[in-house]
Amino acid sequence: MPPNPYLGVFFHWLGGLAAASFYIPYRGVRKWAWETYWLVGGVFSWLVAPLVMASLLVPGFWGVLRATEGRTLLWAFLFGALWGVGGLTFGLSMRYLGIALGYAIALGLCTAFGTLVPPLVRGQMGPLLQESSGHWILLGVAVCLMGIAASGLAGHSKERELTEEQKRGSVSEFNFPKGFGVATLSGVMSACMAFALDAGKPITSAAQASLLAQGRSDLWQGLPVLVVVLWGGFATNFVWCTFLSIRNRTGYQYLNRVSGGPDAREAKAAPLLPNYLFAALAGVTWYFQFFFYTMGQSRMGKYDFSSWTLHMASIITFSTLWGIALKEWRGTSRRTHALIALGLAILIGSTVIVGYGNTLKAGGL
Repeated sequence: MPPNPYLGVFFHWLGGLAAASFYIPYRGVRKWAWETYWLVGGVFSWLVAPLVMASLLVPGFWGVLRATEGRTLLWAFLFGALWGVGGLTFGLSMRYLGIALGYAIALGLCTAFGTLVPPLVRGQMGPLLQESSGHWILLGVAVCLMGIAASGLAGHSKERELTEEQKRGSVSEFNFPKGFGVATLSGVMSACMAFALDAGKPITSAAQASLLAQGRSDLWQGLPVLVVVLWGGFATNFVWCTFLSIRNRTGYQYLNRVSGGPDAREAKAAPLLPNYLFAALAGVTWYFQFFFYTMGQSRMGKYDFSSWTLHMASIITFSTLWGIALKEWRGTSRRTHALIALGLAILIGSTVIVGYGNTLKAGGL
């Protein structure tokens, strides 16, 4: 199918909605440590969902992977493992900063690194600077960063206006210094997902050829590479969560219905089945961000690296809306609310600009 950037933007917005929503089901988990529910959710997001969706929508995808050079598989896996560090610390960002502020800080850095490094490596910056379509795309990236800055200012304003008690009323473990540190690390390392998908382009191309040869839509061409990349992400998170389970002695939570330190026998039972269901729902929801991301990327044309900007902008937009719905901004001033609205408006505008730039490129301008 020919490029269709506006359809691509729509898919990226669906992916952004999934990414902004995945942490919500975790709020229903009871009496489990963070490392327990994070790893259970990760099994579904990094192992189960990718394999199921690739098997259903890309017949013979194992053959595509077997035919891929080992070097390509290795780089996709390694960048996926580095991205796993970003995903791991991203979860901690939500824990210490809340949804709105955590997303704004982490994804600001993630947008800049993930959007601009791949075209630099591929040598695409020259054409970008020479073509009108490239000018529009770079303008869209700049506008997106402005929107993220406005969202970050709103978060900083909230930090100054609310008391510690008010902050913990919406985010129980609110800790700005600790949260800012892990959100910064998360933003830099999460950009490795863009590098991983770029390194795995030969897998995507082979999957596209296989789908077209079978008379199927190539919309699902990005699903096989996700399997490899997310294996890398799972490896990193598995090691860290296992370490925490051993250190914190929380490993019993996976099977034992009783939780609660040395007096476990007197503690109330953890709702084991609901916990697994909530964690699984969170994990599958998380996976769908990249399910739709690869669909959107397949329709963006030559400058598909701009998909990362669209993805980040839509995530921050929907996460800000979730933050409002969950009353994370309750008690803040009109100035802070104005910054929230400004950030949302700028981010939405940036996606329109990037989509327009890709449309110009599809038309040869």
